[in-house]
Amino acid sequence: MTIIEKEIELVGSKGREKLLGLFDSGSTYSCIRSEVAERLGMIDNLPEPIELGTAREGESVKATEAVRLDFHLNGYRFSDEFIIVPRLSEDVIIGASTMQKWRFKLDFEKEDVIIDPRVTKLRLLTIEGASE
Repeated sequence: MTIIEKEIELVGSKGREKLLGLFDSGSTYSCIRSEVAERLGMIDNLPEPIELGTAREGESVKATEAVRLDFHLNGYRFSDEFIIVPRLSEDVIIGASTMQKWRFKLDFEKEDVIIDPRVTKLRLLTIEGASE
């Protein structure tokens, strides 16, 4: 498991906040502390609870809620769902699923997150024969 910390700005329907985000390749999901989620956005119930392992071997927590937020990093805007984790030790964790979705690469020598600017652009395809 490898971790890089970066300042990110989270933006939701209720507000925005700059926080230190943990980019954690060992975390499957992106997670957020409940107090932060409540300040920033509308909380939704998950269709089914998720059982999440913790850093302590054999220990897990059950998550039942999530929040959809945008986040800004190095001048780029991204969006994803953040699982609300009870008693989370960090304000926000960017997990492997978000990093894969947005094709982030972690540079551990420089302690940096590498962003491919091509994935931040919306691409619309024209379908032949479709009316405009």
